Amino acid sequence: MEVTLWQKFKNNLHLRRSAVLLAIILILYLGRSMMNTILLTFIFTYLIVHLIKSVQKHFSKIPSKLIVAVTYLVLIALIYLAARYYVPVLVKQITKMTKSVIAFYQSDDVGWLMSQVHKYVSDKTISAQAKNSLAAITAALKGFGSVAMSFFMALVLSFFYTIELDDMNRFTRSFLKSDLCGWLFEDIYYFGYKFTNTFGVVLQAQFLIALCNTGLTMICLAIMGMPQVFALGLMVFICSLVPVAGVIISLIPLSIVAYSVGGITDVIYILIMILVLHTLETYILNPKFMSSKTELPIFYTFVVLLLGEHFFGTWGLIVGVPIFTFFLDILGVKSTEKKQLPIKKLQKKVVLKRK
Repeated sequence: MEVTLWQKFKNNLHLRRSAVLLAIILILYLGRSMMNTILLTFIFTYLIVHLIKSVQKHFSKIPSKLIVAVTYLVLIALIYLAARYYVPVLVKQITKMTKSVIAFYQSDDVGWLMSQVHKYVSDKTISAQAKNSLAAITAALKGFGSVAMSFFMALVLSFFYTIELDDMNRFTRSFLKSDLCGWLFEDIYYFGYKFTNTFGVVLQAQFLIALCNTGLTMICLAIMGMPQVFALGLMVFICSLVPVAGVIISLIPLSIVAYSVGGITDVIYILIMILVLHTLETYILNPKFMSSKTELPIFYTFVVLLLGEHFFGTWGLIVGVPIFTFFLDILGVKSTEKKQLPIKKLQKKVVLKRK
């Protein structure tokens, strides 16, 4: 019997999976306007599923639905408390921090430099830059509303997924039994499993590193007597989600605030603190949370961050390295898996059921 071109395509595993991966990338590109919701849903779902497995590992009798319900009740309570008490304090501290930065630029040391710059820069240019800054602020406010909506939708979607986790897994695996395109769902399952074991692990590790960096930084800032510790802590946490470069990014505003409070002495203290935290992250936190198999040379990390920011904007700084790690795993360059992909076991079960 002559083998058709379509059968040759299905039998060619590498070509078939390459085509499926390109199709997935194309679909995600076409739906890029929903990327905030997609990524946040994945992150929330991954964290909750990981929490369920961790709890049931020690307390196997606790049902997953109870864990999910309690987790989301606690999360809703925390969001309410944050909106009621923390956000007003945060807004107040951000306002004070902004005033401190403005005072820094209006100080005698910087005032002379700004006056010299003003001689060579026309008022028209300054006016245009001011308009661009206002436009950027307006776009940021609109973006905040969009992110807030995406955050809410991601919470809802992740809740419905995790509350019926066993049913969802059972129903999803039923697609592998399809006689028409079971091979397609097997390939999608393959990439989904790889994505979870690379993207999820790296992102979770970076999240834990960011929490540790933020906690230690806030303790050091409180000891130094720095103002607006909560606002600075939030900024450090967001910056710490960016691998390697986050430390450098957070150094600039921290130094400005330190200079406006205590002069060059506090700036030196901030530099020493950042150096110690960066050493701690490099030699202790990264090996602890980020498996040695997922570490990248600093040069590759910065190149990935630059390309990620160019193609994906702010999200690219956060998810650029995990996505790059995922492609390294797909290409077989570097794997983060601790166990083999269970697709073969599933395929055997599907074949037996078909017979």
